[in-house]
Amino acid sequence: MSKISEQQLAENLQASNNVMASAPIGIFDSGIGGLSVYRHLAQQLPAERYVYYADTLHVPYGNRDSREIETLTLNAVEWLYQQGCKLIVIACNSASAHALSLARVRYPQIPIVGLVPALKPAVLASRSRHVAVLATKATLEGALLNQVITDIAAPNNTTVSKYFDPQLVPWVEAGMPSNAQTASHLRQRLLHLAAEGIDYLVLGCTHYPFFKEFLLQEIEQQQLAITVVDSGQAIAARVQSLLIDNKMLALLDADNESYPLRFYASKYDDKLAQLVERLLGQKVDIHYLT
Repeated sequence: MSKISEQQLAENLQASNNVMASAPIGIFDSGIGGLSVYRHLAQQLPAERYVYYADTLHVPYGNRDSREIETLTLNAVEWLYQQGCKLIVIACNSASAHALSLARVRYPQIPIVGLVPALKPAVLASRSRHVAVLATKATLEGALLNQVITDIAAPNNTTVSKYFDPQLVPWVEAGMPSNAQTASHLRQRLLHLAAEGIDYLVLGCTHYPFFKEFLLQEIEQQQLAITVVDSGQAIAARVQSLLIDNKMLALLDADNESYPLRFYASKYDDKLAQLVERLLGQKVDIHYLT
């Protein structure tokens, strides 16, 4: 049997890299909140293809126990892995808080990126040494966030106040009407944060960036010294770095066309397509898993 030449090996390796580069990025959330992460990814990595899986049959995860969140998350990661995804983003803070480490152990062959509220940059930038995190109960009680508090906030003498409002996700999915009671509660929350001397508000749920503009407008109108941060941009930068390091980055050229988002959901909802279109500003075909 003849030996494979170095040139043939190089060509085979390049061909393998090309196949991986053309594979999609998988995005998973319990609902549609992870679309806020997708927006950052699509903006920073326009040549990539994306497969989004929303486990709408079991949404929300934030009120479930740790073992149940682990099982549901691993099922979602397995499904995306079977779709041939080259990298998976767990675009759900609750799922990341309780199942990210286990998912990485179960699937060492594929990069998995999870979400943690952007507490570290908030702590390092805070002048008042008092920041707030707005998130689900599962995220606020999860190991990832509390590890950051122990490792970063405590050594920097920074107090971290935690807040949870179960009405925020339904408000987002209802289109965020400004006259709703939830909007009024948010306005009052901002005044309370300012009175407490909090200068950074961290959005710790992927639904929440959709009302970031609402918060910024209220902060400006009420002349409050509060900065609002979320994790989306940092996640996109991390994904790009991993793709480059693993030689899996899809390259944009003159012949490339933009790829439509492939969106899958685990439960039929006749209003889901309308909601996704409202949040993304574009029509998306919804595929339901049975």
